Amino acid sequence: MEITRVGTQPSVKGPEDWFTGAVRVDALFAANEARRGAAASVTFEPGARTAWHTHPLGQTLMVTSGCGWVQREGGPVEEIHPGDVVWFEPNEKHWHGATLTNGMTHVAIQENLNGKVVDWMEKVTDEEYRNTK
Repeated sequence: MEITRVGTQPSVKGPEDWFTGAVRVDALFAANEARRGAAASVTFEPGARTAWHTHPLGQTLMVTSGCGWVQREGGPVEEIHPGDVVWFEPNEKHWHGATLTNGMTHVAIQENLNGKVVDWMEKVTDEEYRNTK
């Protein structure tokens, strides 16, 4: 058994290469030899979002607070709220983040495939983001 105590891992700012706006990432657990999954709590301030990206084994988001948007390539923007669970298929190009006026926090869970959990792509432009509603 392993217990990771709250506060033992520092919060980090979401890297500018992968995020637009103010984003805080709090690691929850990492993949290891016995566990393929990794998770983080990610907090987006209003207007903040990820870049387009994919995950080799998919991704699960569990919204814990606020109001956000998610979109898969070619699909409509969907509004998400606390308690909602979002599943992105393996290699499904998508983005997620806060709405223009509300922050949002979710737990993001993804699995490691040959040392990789994500493939980052181009940023969601302001024009793409503002045309969501």
